[in-house]
Amino acid sequence: MSRIAGGIFTSHVPGIGGAIAKGLQQDPYWKPFFDGFDPVHQWLAEEKPDVAVVFYNDHGLNFFLDKMPTFAIGAAAEYRHEDEGWGIAFQRPFEGHQDLSWHIIEQVVASEFDPVTCQSMLVDHAVAVPFELCWPGKEAFPLKLIPIAINTVQHPLPSPRRCYNLGQAVGRAIESWEGDEKVVIFGTGGLSHQLEGGRAGHINVDYDKFCLRNLAPDPEALLQHDTLDIVELAGSQGVEILNWIAARGAMCGSVRELASNYHIPISNTAAATVLLENSDKVHA
Repeated sequence: MSRIAGGIFTSHVPGIGGAIAKGLQQDPYWKPFFDGFDPVHQWLAEEKPDVAVVFYNDHGLNFFLDKMPTFAIGAAAEYRHEDEGWGIAFQRPFEGHQDLSWHIIEQVVASEFDPVTCQSMLVDHAVAVPFELCWPGKEAFPLKLIPIAINTVQHPLPSPRRCYNLGQAVGRAIESWEGDEKVVIFGTGGLSHQLEGGRAGHINVDYDKFCLRNLAPDPEALLQHDTLDIVELAGSQGVEILNWIAARGAMCGSVRELASNYHIPISNTAAATVLLENSDKVHA
């Protein structure tokens, strides 16, 4: 049986990719954020997961405002990151796990979700930046990728409860997989930030810390706000917390926090990294 070993939740700001490309990890502006990955690197070296299931939001590389699926799941043999206009295209490809992808898709559909299935798919900075943070260097990534994109851009957006339930369906699917893969769940994006309009630069430290405080012990607390409430609290891009909520839903066992880092600002964004451990336990 496959097993979900833990979860990694982190910001995916394109500027982080720029800092990596320029070697600025020790720059005083960036160092407090990059230092938050020390325990993540140690945990990954110890656990050596085989598959990463990544909940993220596409920023126009695959889907745009004229065609924006609520949920999309990758089922490709390989994924690549391409330049989105930031002047950065990380070269390492991402190997897919098609068999497990299709198993997740089939089980999610059986749970009455209707994802778009993508047998050809690019991944943007929301996947590429977290992978570069977790596995720095030039060698091939040591695990396979299953990307799950959530619409956090084009209203109407899915509710936090719907995203959490999607995550639970994905978690059940992983648990029912007959392979012996060890899986790490990713939730990427945020935290609070807004890039446009009169509230450009908005950061809500209280809401961010509320999310960080409750993510492991009480994820249901994050469901008390509807999507528009979250936009008001966290900013129009801060609604990327939906990715974290879905990822936390997939962690079906006894969850405890191993590490947490919060740093503001990075490129007008409240940045955070959280590492959660997931002990074995099957969804009821």
